[in-house]
Amino acid sequence: MNPLQPFILGIESSCDDTSAAVVESTVVRSNVTAGQEVHREFGGVVPELASRAHQQNIIPVIEAAIRRANIRKNQLAAVAFTRGPGLLGSLLVGTSFAKSFALGLGIPLIEVDHMHAHILAHFLEEKEIPHAHPSFPFICLTVSGGHTQIVLVRDHFDMEIIGQTIDDAAGETFDKAAKILGLSYPGGPVIDSLAQEGDPARFTFAKPVIPGLDYSFSGLKTSFLYFIRDELKKDPGFIEKNMADLCASIQKTIVDILVEKLRYAIRDTRYEIQNPASSIQDPGSSIADVAIAGGVSANSGLRQTLLEMGEKEGWNIFIPPFEYTTDNAAMVAIAGYFKYIRREFAGQSVVPYARMKGRRTRDEG
Repeated sequence: MNPLQPFILGIESSCDDTSAAVVESTVVRSNVTAGQEVHREFGGVVPELASRAHQQNIIPVIEAAIRRANIRKNQLAAVAFTRGPGLLGSLLVGTSFAKSFALGLGIPLIEVDHMHAHILAHFLEEKEIPHAHPSFPFICLTVSGGHTQIVLVRDHFDMEIIGQTIDDAAGETFDKAAKILGLSYPGGPVIDSLAQEGDPARFTFAKPVIPGLDYSFSGLKTSFLYFIRDELKKDPGFIEKNMADLCASIQKTIVDILVEKLRYAIRDTRYEIQNPASSIQDPGSSIADVAIAGGVSANSGLRQTLLEMGEKEGWNIFIPPFEYTTDNAAMVAIAGYFKYIRREFAGQSVVPYARMKGRRTRDEG
């Protein structure tokens, strides 16, 4: 094993995807994910079913990841795992296996915060495929089914949440809107697909007025529900007749809410540049690099809007490949790599946590 290019195994089990990956320093050697179809009939993730499915999937997924990486398990330098936030039962499966696997191989164990990993996915590389990375400091809009955050990223482990949802997440809003429209779970990708054929200006929905950089989506979900209810009273076929326009309109509303706060965050956030020669600080420098992360960053409407806004505002926009937007172990593995080179390891007494950490988070293991 080359100590400068270690093989790190990543394990992700925070929700309903069981994933394992191997990275060689920052280069992805394998990334394997097993989904759980059982939740579709319930219209959402059932925690107990998710944890049982993780127990069935975790061994074959890890075996596949090591095999596809074309290495032997005794070549691994460390095991990184998602400690939280997420569903506690699901996290327990990944945590317990990671602890046992690391102990059996006699290699370090590395805990990883799920939301940090989403952001660090921007630093993943693939062999012979050039990939640009954001420069520190940068702003990252992290949007998933359970979280919506605007994060000031100063380095790999110094991240400050400067805005976040005070209630529901954007991903939840997509799924709730899809359920109201009678669409399958998960609803976000379905709405995105149908929105391609619709008119985003056809219907207008109220946007919440929240001070500062925080978000709120609970009111939008409620107003959309009442709007559909009232229209169905007038015409029972309203949804079927207007499905594409409804999807396009609710998607545009959610995206507009997200990027409006993001624009304020970038314009209002300044960082200091220390000049080593003169010790003069410039407190008025603007952040130019803007990234998105999390499952909702796969949404085509959000991606296109950010690219257009970036061109208009002069931002450098960084969008991860689709396979690294949803929950995956490659992002856990690279977060583990950055901790590995800092020698930040966890003990066998480590336990998972279901809820996210505070707004200012310096991840020190």
